[in-house]
Amino acid sequence: MSIPTKIDTWQMVEPGKLERTTIDVPELKPGEALVKVAACGVCHTDVGYFFDGVPTVQKPPLTLGHEVSGTVVAGDASLIGKEVIVPAVMPCNKCDICASGRGNRCLKQKMPGNSMGIYGGFASYMPVPADDLCIIEDRKGMPLEHMAVIADAITSPYQAAMRAGIKEGDLVIVTGATGGIGVYMTQIAAALGAKEVIAIARNKEKLERSLQYGATKAISTLDKDVKGIRDDFRAYCKEKGLPTYGWKIFECSGSKVGQEIGLELLSFVWKMIVVGYGMQKTEYMLSRLMAFDAEIIGTWGCLPKYYKDVLNMVLDGKIKVEPFVEVRPMSQILKAFEESHAGKLTKRIVLVPDF
Repeated sequence: MSIPTKIDTWQMVEPGKLERTTIDVPELKPGEALVKVAACGVCHTDVGYFFDGVPTVQKPPLTLGHEVSGTVVAGDASLIGKEVIVPAVMPCNKCDICASGRGNRCLKQKMPGNSMGIYGGFASYMPVPADDLCIIEDRKGMPLEHMAVIADAITSPYQAAMRAGIKEGDLVIVTGATGGIGVYMTQIAAALGAKEVIAIARNKEKLERSLQYGATKAISTLDKDVKGIRDDFRAYCKEKGLPTYGWKIFECSGSKVGQEIGLELLSFVWKMIVVGYGMQKTEYMLSRLMAFDAEIIGTWGCLPKYYKDVLNMVLDGKIKVEPFVEVRPMSQILKAFEESHAGKLTKRIVLVPDF
């Protein structure tokens, strides 16, 4: 397998500006691999970096993109030719945080398109740390391009589920259930045995679809305020004979209203896991946490050790990917960013290099 000397890439030269360019393939360090990118998903985080002024660790110019699947073309001989998923966050595996089991928030972690130098997934190739690559032994006919979304859109909700300790018979709510992460959060909760998975979002058509993919009840926020959503939830609990205590709510929208809904619903011995990211500030009386003996938990990325479990859930059909992705050529990157930022997308866009 020939080793390239150049990388074709779409660089963010400054926020709001992309430039197609060519950079050198760096000399690989021990423990690194060069991956030929099969596809890279467009994440809300990329759009935040590009349009909303969310800072990246590596200052521009850099290549964005952290949802990557591909094939190893250089590095350790045992990896060459292997199809892989590149974890969105790769810990150092040496620090106290990693030793504590919280390596997904390692302060020295490498994240493509953010803190891995200038390298990211919207390119033809990318050098990556090799230790945490998720090797795909058998795709079972699933396109390698579709597997890019496992790197964040599916594994991040799985990490959230692990942080919440989802178990058989749990009661779960997902706000932002029809978004790029929410559609997988509902499926993961159901696959892990949740008894109820209430999907909350605005779009009624997408909510109806969620009932085919893990949700047991759909509540639309259209024409309802936060207290109206709370009343709908309580009415459903009364109708089904369900308790209003002990629920686990996953806030996947990253929006102010999504956070406000979660905080309004939060009650006795609940857990609220914040999965989606937004720049807004939300007001809450913290003493309610004390009174409810409730928890609000943040979650970031996913431990690489979970990737194989998630991959197996996808390959076994417990998590459906195809209905929620749209493959486009990477030359359409700016249009994809614009449509994502405008909230016009019904599926997560996965970009395939066409340099």
